[in-house]
Amino acid sequence: MDPHTEEHRGLPVCLVGELEEPATESRWLVEPLWGRAAVGFLAGHPKVGKSWLGLDLALSVATATPCLDRFAVRDPGAVLVFLAEDHPSTVRARLAGLCRHRGLAIEKVAVHVITTAALRLDLERDRDRLVQTVARLQPRLLVLDPLVRLHRRDENHAADVAELLTFLRELQRAHDLAVVVVHHLRKNGAGRAGQALRGSGDLHAWIDSGLYLRHQRDRLLLSAEHRHAPACESIELRLVTRAEPPATYLEIADSEETSPDTPERDATIEERITAALASASRPMTRYQLRKQLRVNNQRLGDALEQLRARALVRRSQQGWSVRQERKDRSDG
Repeated sequence: MDPHTEEHRGLPVCLVGELEEPATESRWLVEPLWGRAAVGFLAGHPKVGKSWLGLDLALSVATATPCLDRFAVRDPGAVLVFLAEDHPSTVRARLAGLCRHRGLAIEKVAVHVITTAALRLDLERDRDRLVQTVARLQPRLLVLDPLVRLHRRDENHAADVAELLTFLRELQRAHDLAVVVVHHLRKNGAGRAGQALRGSGDLHAWIDSGLYLRHQRDRLLLSAEHRHAPACESIELRLVTRAEPPATYLEIADSEETSPDTPERDATIEERITAALASASRPMTRYQLRKQLRVNNQRLGDALEQLRARALVRRSQQGWSVRQERKDRSDG
């Protein structure tokens, strides 16, 4: 056999100084929740809001609006999602509510939804179809929900799990893509949340970023971990459903928030909002307004909608601001 064939050439190597230097762009996709081009799991027990958080991430990246109304998107772009347990019309309804909450037009949102009934990453045909779709759309983020519906292998068997994870890692590297896979935590998992992932220990070893939703008594806590960055402190969340405009979304529950407002604050909340926006040098997010004014989130949302209906304030992707003509009168 020719000693110069590929089999006998050995592995490619180079001196460390010849390696490509790291890219200078932000290391975050959403700071400090998910790393740029990171793969990992968004995990929790059943019915804690995993899919809502996955869609919140997706909408944020696609529109460059803050995730959970607080966390900045550093590397926005198109998003590709597959929710195996939800009909496409349900996915639209959920995203429509999130768009209403953020003042976005759903028709302009670059979230692409895979509408096939099943996607099996242990089947070569389905893997090829996903690769072709990613190559065509070039999304910044891929959300797959949940892992258990993406294969028919044994999640406790290391070899079966490794095949699935290797495919997703290769997809990430080939297309500079962030991948969020929704998964479950074991019922009685102890220790760090990532170590409580259901299935083989290879799942935890694979991740670059991980988000974990867990109930602690009557509180819903979100924690994060990263391969290349320190974790942020746990964040308390709550799932909110509003009737007008109809919307369901996760929000951060701030302990310093006053709830409910006193009648005196209710009477002047609109004036306080417009004054805060008029004095701001740039648009303010809902979280920033709530933090500054220390008002109940429901009251704040109702007041903002009333002000917008009266054309006194407007909402953009950057946040809320007063109408320019009103600000001009205030400055005068």
